[in-house]
Amino acid sequence: MRRNMQSRVRTAGHDGSMNAFLYVLVVLIWGTTWIALKWQLGPVPIALSIAYRFGLAALVLFAWLLWRRQLVVPRGKALGWVLAQGLCLFCLNFVCFLNASQTVASGLVAVVFSSAALWNALLARIVHGRAIAPQVLAGGALGLTGLVLLFWPEIRGGHATAVGLAWALGGTLCFSTGNLLSAALQAEGLKPVQTNAWGMAVGTAILTGYALLTGLPFAFDASTRYVGAWLYLAIPGSVIGFTAYLTLVGRLGPERAAYSTVLFPVVALNVSAWVEGYRWTAPALTGLALVMAGNVLVFRRRASASSPAAPSPRPPARA
Repeated sequence: MRRNMQSRVRTAGHDGSMNAFLYVLVVLIWGTTWIALKWQLGPVPIALSIAYRFGLAALVLFAWLLWRRQLVVPRGKALGWVLAQGLCLFCLNFVCFLNASQTVASGLVAVVFSSAALWNALLARIVHGRAIAPQVLAGGALGLTGLVLLFWPEIRGGHATAVGLAWALGGTLCFSTGNLLSAALQAEGLKPVQTNAWGMAVGTAILTGYALLTGLPFAFDASTRYVGAWLYLAIPGSVIGFTAYLTLVGRLGPERAAYSTVLFPVVALNVSAWVEGYRWTAPALTGLALVMAGNVLVFRRRASASSPAAPSPRPPARA
């Protein structure tokens, strides 16, 4: 019995270390993709920039799965969920955010995106009837308050437009919907790396089809900045970032995993300070403290909590 307890303690410690590693990895990678997204705005149509990104990422993932002999073709209801995930997470999500970036300051877009933790909890409540943990709501509220302080000059300056904010909100809702779909697929026994490969291929196909139907010019920017941003968004940003993040969704549940989005703007601001000359102010530092406090609150487990919010995996359904 004592041996079993020691084994459980070691397993819990390993899981906690892995969760922390994945969390930090996601924050660092996705916190630095905002500048790369901004560098992609230019002569290449938005739909094609996204298609180039996920097309390359899908090829890398398929090659990896074939090499590891882990390629699985989704069947039955899993196929429908993969198609929906591709549409929400690897197509509409980024169409919305890149359109928002044309009329709204990038920092404010990040603020809207950081509400994903709350939207995930709300959607999980609506779709699955899952109770919303009080600390998730309180932590999310603290984080969002901190972000408002971080970006108050942009908000006060009136740089946002109603249309731009609508695009950003639409992108966040698509992202949260994709989170729930990934959690459902993992409950069916499919791994994020497997569903991501197919989902990215679906998103690429939809965007390419749209470009063909609307007559968009298939342009490509060969500049160092555009190509560098494309490669960074495709490999670290998509192959590694989405796999790590959606693994967290399966391990922690959509609500707690999505709180990592609150920290993205903090990383983005430090990149901006280095690249664009951003200066920290007293309200910004106060906002950073609130973000960190909210982060601690969300991840503080209640004494009665004994298992992650995500549903336990079941063997893949046979169709």
